[in-house]
Amino acid sequence: MSDVNTESPASTTFNAEAFAMNIARAMETSGQALAAYLKPRENGEPKDKPPSEIGEVVKTFTKVAEYWLSDRERAENLQTKMGKAYLDLWGSAARRMAGEEAKPAIEPSPRDKRFKDPEWKSNQFFDFVLQLYLLTAQWAQELVKNAEGVDPHTRKKAEFYVQQITNAIAPSNFVLTNPEVLRETLASNGDNLVRGMKMLAEDIEAGRGTLRIRQSDPSNLVVGVNMATTPGKVIYQNELMQLIQYTPTTETVLRTPLLIVPPWINKFYILDLKPEKSYIKWCVDQGITVFVISWVNPDKELGKKTFDDYMKEGPLTAMDVIEQVTGEMKVHTAGYCVGGTLLASTLAWLAEKRRQRVTSATFFAAQVDFTHAGDLLVFVDEDQISTLEREMEERGVLEGSKMAMAFNMLRSNDLIWSYVVSNYLKGQPPTAFDLLHWNSDATRMPAANHSYYLRNCYLENRLSSGSMVLDNTLLDLSKVKVPVYNLATREDHIAPADSVLYGSQFFGGPVRYVLSGSGHIAGVVNPPAGGKYQYWTNDNIKDVTLADWMKNASEHKGSWWPDWLQWLDGLDPERVPARAVGSEAMPPIEDAPGSYVKVRA
Repeated sequence: MSDVNTESPASTTFNAEAFAMNIARAMETSGQALAAYLKPRENGEPKDKPPSEIGEVVKTFTKVAEYWLSDRERAENLQTKMGKAYLDLWGSAARRMAGEEAKPAIEPSPRDKRFKDPEWKSNQFFDFVLQLYLLTAQWAQELVKNAEGVDPHTRKKAEFYVQQITNAIAPSNFVLTNPEVLRETLASNGDNLVRGMKMLAEDIEAGRGTLRIRQSDPSNLVVGVNMATTPGKVIYQNELMQLIQYTPTTETVLRTPLLIVPPWINKFYILDLKPEKSYIKWCVDQGITVFVISWVNPDKELGKKTFDDYMKEGPLTAMDVIEQVTGEMKVHTAGYCVGGTLLASTLAWLAEKRRQRVTSATFFAAQVDFTHAGDLLVFVDEDQISTLEREMEERGVLEGSKMAMAFNMLRSNDLIWSYVVSNYLKGQPPTAFDLLHWNSDATRMPAANHSYYLRNCYLENRLSSGSMVLDNTLLDLSKVKVPVYNLATREDHIAPADSVLYGSQFFGGPVRYVLSGSGHIAGVVNPPAGGKYQYWTNDNIKDVTLADWMKNASEHKGSWWPDWLQWLDGLDPERVPARAVGSEAMPPIEDAPGSYVKVRA
């Protein structure tokens, strides 16, 4: 989506009367946005109280401030450094105003999309505002980075919060300090602000009193109509999931079926977007009998469902159903993100019980060790988890919007502020984009399950250490002997590539670690026909850092999907006639993608 206004300011004559009328209309519409915010609160829901995150930010910054203020000389040096930077900027600006050439005191990164407009450099006012912002942001980041007396976790939290605050106060986010928005405002006589305030009111109303930023035009993006259209049937359902079997498109199929365990944090159709992007359709077309779990979007009544329940009523039940339908006791398995973490836990549980149910395991951007779990660790410590548990106890679930916002904050300039500027300041509605539509289709999480996951995985890192207990069973990943295809993505902010690589060593069987280009979604959903990105392979995964692994890795152009298929086919190449969907014992319930996936939070 382009953020560039193609209309030339000179093509429209400024009309003061029209401008005044539009500003009045924008203010009136902003009142509607305020009314949309207040309406649910007048009815007592949601109950307004200071967000727990605010207290966490204040507590974190207080520790950083105490470090700098505890030493007078240290504090004075800090002030001097900042003062000198501002004086250098003022001197540069003064020389430029006098008509002299002046080197900028600081320049934005060439990759920073916020400041691409030429006026950020050509206009002295915008140039000064930009440099002032960049110097202040740099100073704030160094303030935290150099706070050596603060413990590493607090410093990491402070770095994250500083990044969020500096992203929020960027001059590109305001009408009067964004040259592109200002031009558009004058050229359209303020009509952009009228459109933007209308969208703001609509988005607050859609979020029932909370801003739900639209990242995609929802028209022509309907689950089961334009997305998630691979033919199949729901053949089983319980309280937590529907099991979908897809209709074969080949005369023969691999004897061993494939069970996909998606994350319950998001909906499964990320693997079945439009047909040309669908991993599920591609697998079916390669002659694989595909079964997929579609998790329920839980309400308060399911708040007590545990991680144990998700294992038993999810993959374990699915394996039993698949055996009844196909006659095959063993399955290939694939788990995405937290679905992969659940799958790994299930494999360890099966190994401890000496049950042979799985031929292979594939993990898409999934972690089993959380030592290097990246920026999400910012949200994980005893105080924050305890606070979250108290909030979840009231509702029974964690609202999907909170988790979605946490993920969006990992890339706030791209996933939050670019849409604030485009939608509400420029008045440009987003285009239809299936991936971002899926991204905003959030799901709730049962309190008991989410608490267990955060504590056992992120906080205490029990799965890889062999101290995690599931269904009264101590889990040991080293007893998992099935072959593993462990896919990481190079730019992943959620399951970092080095974390996935480090986790590979805990399995007891052969592991093929593969690194894909791009990030957590695009690196996984990368069909061969697109010819995009690349992937790397290297058989050496023991006691090696990601940087060292990359030095000796082989690069392959395009999608990793064919490499995975070759790996899978090498494990069990036997083929049988294509199977009918369902059976007498398990007759189809409804068409794919089923009803569970259509429930919105």
